[in-house]
Amino acid sequence: MIKAGILGATGNVGQRFIQLLANHPWFEITALAASERSAGKPYEQVARWRLDTDLPEEVKGLTVVPTKPHDVDADIVFSALPAEEAVKIEAEFAKAGFIVSSNASSFRMEKDVPLVIPEVNPEHLGLIDVQRKNRGWDGAIITNPNCSTIMMAVTLKPLMQFGIENIHVATLQAVSGAGYEGVPSMAIMDNVIPYIGSEEGKMETESLKLLGEFDGKAVKDAPFWVSAACHRVGVLDGHTMSIWARFNKKIAPEKVKEAMIKFDPRLSDLPTSPKKAIIVREEPDRPQPRMDRNQGNGMSISVGRIRAGRADAIQYVCMGHNTIRGAAGASILNAELLKKKRYL
Repeated sequence: MIKAGILGATGNVGQRFIQLLANHPWFEITALAASERSAGKPYEQVARWRLDTDLPEEVKGLTVVPTKPHDVDADIVFSALPAEEAVKIEAEFAKAGFIVSSNASSFRMEKDVPLVIPEVNPEHLGLIDVQRKNRGWDGAIITNPNCSTIMMAVTLKPLMQFGIENIHVATLQAVSGAGYEGVPSMAIMDNVIPYIGSEEGKMETESLKLLGEFDGKAVKDAPFWVSAACHRVGVLDGHTMSIWARFNKKIAPEKVKEAMIKFDPRLSDLPTSPKKAIIVREEPDRPQPRMDRNQGNGMSISVGRIRAGRADAIQYVCMGHNTIRGAAGASILNAELLKKKRYL
């Protein structure tokens, strides 16, 4: 078993890491790291468990440790740290020899840091060798994208063959994406908030790196642009988005649907990988968060309403579980790919 630590273990995404890593066939939770005020106490005493499953028995009595490399007994650490803390702490862990599989945004757009979705761009792991050479680290940092970017990029990957010219996307994002105390109930009830700080910029830049080409030294961004509008809505889990994909020639909706149905990245040897990365719904009113967010144990992206738009565009709706597929599950799937590629 590979020893795994979780940084930011008491937060919303940290708890998802614990839930998904409990009884994992490859990883064993050996360290839970959090703030100084939590350090030295059993996890069950300092964490207010917020998920709809019981707190796993194997972590209840684990003593929380400070978020410092010499205190964490692990071969790989999963980071659920806030971006402002991750920028320093993750670098310290990588320098100390740890593999860091991060959900934080701090290093995603660094030229020598892999930003990876295993079904989309596994070859970008080659940036680890570039990173280690550039920075002199024994360890490395690998990142997964923003939660909404993940859903969109997975659905765009099988459409790259048709020649994408530009993408417009409007998101309806769940409150869990802001953390447990991120959106006050009086702000979101009976309301839509048409702004999520930095979210639009992340979707517009991260997707181009993800869908770009790696030449062995660097990633060249995909040759199109993305325009995003992001909104917070009163849904607990599950980000929904409407996408307008414009191509350099007219593409029939049936061709797009066929490409998504046939999309098969063959990751069946990775425990967290769903049987189908994309599930195409035929019903006119699907996907819906409450009905579809747990497809593929929360790791599948559901797509529906594929239809022709104006000016050689295709319109469709996609939806995925933001704290599983869009956060903790994405980092774990990246770690499984690292093991497969013998970086662990």
